[in-house]
Amino acid sequence: MAVVEMRRIHVYALKNNRKKILEMLQRKAAVEVNSPEKPMDEMGPFAKTDTASARQTFEKNAQLIVNAVEILDRYAVPDKPMLAMLEGRTGITAQQYDETAAAAPELNKAASRLVALGKRIADQQAEIARFETQLEALKPWMALDISMRTVGTGSTSVFIGSFPEELTAAQVKTQLAKEAPDASGVEVEVVSSQPQQTCVFVVCLGKYGMKVEAALRGMGFTYPAAPSKTPPAQRAETLRERIKAAEADIQSAQEEIKSFAGRRQDLLFTSDYYAMRANKYQVLGDLWQSPHTFYLTGYVEATTAKELQEALEDRYGAFVELETPADKEGLPVKLRNGFFSAPVEGVIEGYSLPGKGEVDPSKVMCVFYYVLFGMMLSDAAYGFLISLCTGIVLLKFKNIEESLRKTMRMFFFCGLSTMFWGVLFGSYFGDAITVISRTFFGNEIIVQPLWFAPLEQPMRLMLFSFLLGIIHLFAGLAMQIYQLCKRGKYLDALYDSGFWYMLVGGLIIALVSLDMFQEMMGLSIAIPSIVTTIALVFAAIGAVGIVATSGRESRGVKRFLKGLYGLYGVSSWLSDILSYSRLLALGLATGVIAQVFNMLGTMAGGGVVGVILFIFVFIVGHVLNLLINLLGAYVHTNRLQYVEFFGKFYEGGGRKFQPFAANTKYFKFTEE
Repeated sequence: MAVVEMRRIHVYALKNNRKKILEMLQRKAAVEVNSPEKPMDEMGPFAKTDTASARQTFEKNAQLIVNAVEILDRYAVPDKPMLAMLEGRTGITAQQYDETAAAAPELNKAASRLVALGKRIADQQAEIARFETQLEALKPWMALDISMRTVGTGSTSVFIGSFPEELTAAQVKTQLAKEAPDASGVEVEVVSSQPQQTCVFVVCLGKYGMKVEAALRGMGFTYPAAPSKTPPAQRAETLRERIKAAEADIQSAQEEIKSFAGRRQDLLFTSDYYAMRANKYQVLGDLWQSPHTFYLTGYVEATTAKELQEALEDRYGAFVELETPADKEGLPVKLRNGFFSAPVEGVIEGYSLPGKGEVDPSKVMCVFYYVLFGMMLSDAAYGFLISLCTGIVLLKFKNIEESLRKTMRMFFFCGLSTMFWGVLFGSYFGDAITVISRTFFGNEIIVQPLWFAPLEQPMRLMLFSFLLGIIHLFAGLAMQIYQLCKRGKYLDALYDSGFWYMLVGGLIIALVSLDMFQEMMGLSIAIPSIVTTIALVFAAIGAVGIVATSGRESRGVKRFLKGLYGLYGVSSWLSDILSYSRLLALGLATGVIAQVFNMLGTMAGGGVVGVILFIFVFIVGHVLNLLINLLGAYVHTNRLQYVEFFGKFYEGGGRKFQPFAANTKYFKFTEE
């Protein structure tokens, strides 16, 4: 299958070629650098260089530019197409990259300026909020024509503050007379009054100041939190002027930020440039270096290893060794498949990449994946829409990212499969053709299924689902046999898979031959008794073989008990086969929900109102049905692969091949 073979590469080169070699490797994305901690008997004079400081500087610069672009986008919103995510990264040549590198210091200054302007705007906005809070606090005091900090004169005491309730001047004076009967000549002026606050100006002779203050506090009197030096009206005017000045400063900063809009793309490229430099210095810190040479080692694809070796030796005079790793444990894994099977690689990676000695299941799995997905959705119109949309994306957006391209291609094939099953089952937006022709044209048109209608014969669909499930599971066993035979374990292939073929296959044939089963399932299959007998014999051989070999690593009674436990695994086969009933459930759900929406759309009859209602219900209902069942088909198809199919042969655990590459977000190299 399509697991790419790996080679171990060792590169020895002069230190003055280090930068060029690393940049070439980064652009080619061909080598996964994997330097050992203690290579080649301690490596003599070789040592590693601490590049953490330089790497952090580049990472900081990259983040600075990202922050700057966020500020720029806030005030100079870029014109992004609706499907911008499908356009992929901008391609640049090596020459354009060099130009980006040359302009990086200047653009770094521009980013610093943008961040400073963003901070200035934020600071001024905070000031405006603070000034507005002060203005709000001054509103009850606007009628006061003296400073709020006034405490009196040489012969008087003044108290400016508020009570937590609505009071009149007379009420305040009456209460003061009760609280401080010795104080005379107290004057009270209400500055403003509200249901929960009364602002007052109180003046008395200086000799009574302490008594009046004590009396006021007893009444709940409080001084203003931030009294102004100037009269409130004058202070309010000052605050308004400061707000205007801050707003003008914000406007000025925003205009300056917008002036950088034309440099947005350059800033993004520079962010990628710094990110690449950070990655390079991380690899640089892993290299073993002497005063004049350096040593690099890692993994490279076998198909490109020779070409890379020649390029390094011819261009930079490096000494390159290639070797085939004796131990496959720990080797990185990369999958390479064709046009039809490559789209499901992402599904496999979502589970786990092949482990040591395992094959890539993509080529076998993709057939079942497309078939099962289409059978779960099983509506020709839905499948047409899926294939149409994904096909347009694939044709229109040539620069789409490879991972997204594979996903689109996977759904394109799933859409074709959905169309196929929809035609077989006679489903086109459910029964939309029949409903529309009957309701709006008075002439019912019935589209006959090419095979049968699942809603009319659900038992037939269930049996077919189980049959498809058995084929799927047996394919998993075949994959196990292939893997074991590839490793020369022919007896293990018989013990772990061959006996299960005999047992399960024999039991299925024997079950189908039973009259009771055929009556229950509506079957009429004439199976000769000799076939049934042979099937039972094979099942018995398989059962005995499983009991005898499942515990072959043990001895005595323990081996026998493990064998019985292995035979108990036949119950898991029953549950696995029953799991394929979800093909029936999801297929029926799609059709039933589609028919319900079609019926709801015709509730107003065939008039103008009925047409309008039908169009609305049809579009909304079928979009919802498509999205919900598309998600359901995707999830349950994955489950059947992960649990039932992979459970028969696949463990995974492989580590993804991650070459030293230009891991950029905004551009990609179009040439080496």
